[in-house]
Amino acid sequence: MDRAGRPDRRTLLAGGLVVASAVLAGCSSTSATPMATSTSPEARPATPAEALARLMDGNKRWVSGDLRHPDRDPNRREFVAQKQEPFGAVLSCIDSRVPPELLFDTGLGDLYVMRTGGEAVGPVVTGSVEYGPMTSGTPLVVVLGHQRCGAVEAAYKSIRDGKPLPGNLEAITKALRPAYEQAVREGGADPVETMARAQVELTAAALRSNQDLAPLVGKGALAVVGAYYYLDTGKVEVLAGAPS
Repeated sequence: MDRAGRPDRRTLLAGGLVVASAVLAGCSSTSATPMATSTSPEARPATPAEALARLMDGNKRWVSGDLRHPDRDPNRREFVAQKQEPFGAVLSCIDSRVPPELLFDTGLGDLYVMRTGGEAVGPVVTGSVEYGPMTSGTPLVVVLGHQRCGAVEAAYKSIRDGKPLPGNLEAITKALRPAYEQAVREGGADPVETMARAQVELTAAALRSNQDLAPLVGKGALAVVGAYYYLDTGKVEVLAGAPS
């Protein structure tokens, strides 16, 4: 204390250090709790039905915002560094708003992901889809289209108006022509959305029946599912091919 009865500078500094130490200790103990909590990785789904259920459960978390962010820590990174066994393969659009790993709430080593404009396929893409089921027993393939697909809309207008798209974009138009033709036959208030759904169904059906995947589908080791993602809600709807 000084002569006026006020605490001197040394007393104030000492008291401040004590308070700061207590606050830091409290913060450390509070923040350490979630860091110390860890969940053991879930077993890899062994059947197409289990794999689809895992994806759809993850999508429900995405819709609600109650995300788990599984399989994304350094331990998981080290675990899959030498070997991978994804339980699903997803063929989706290149659209920046449709990242499969996020909207299914999955992590490292969970999914093979192929992304092309409007889920357009060709030999290289088909081979990439076949890789998981044919080399590591991946039990599920999902062809994932989405609401308001720019690639589908561009292809639709190009074919309708007879105006080819520039450069290699025209290859996407050619790949999507069967979906365009189906959409024209079906009609509907929104032909672009009809075409987007048709592209999913046609692509899934073609993969499901091709000479390499059909035997796996036939014996129940693989399911090829067509699905549709709603940008407005974040929800994935299964259109066709769901395993029983």
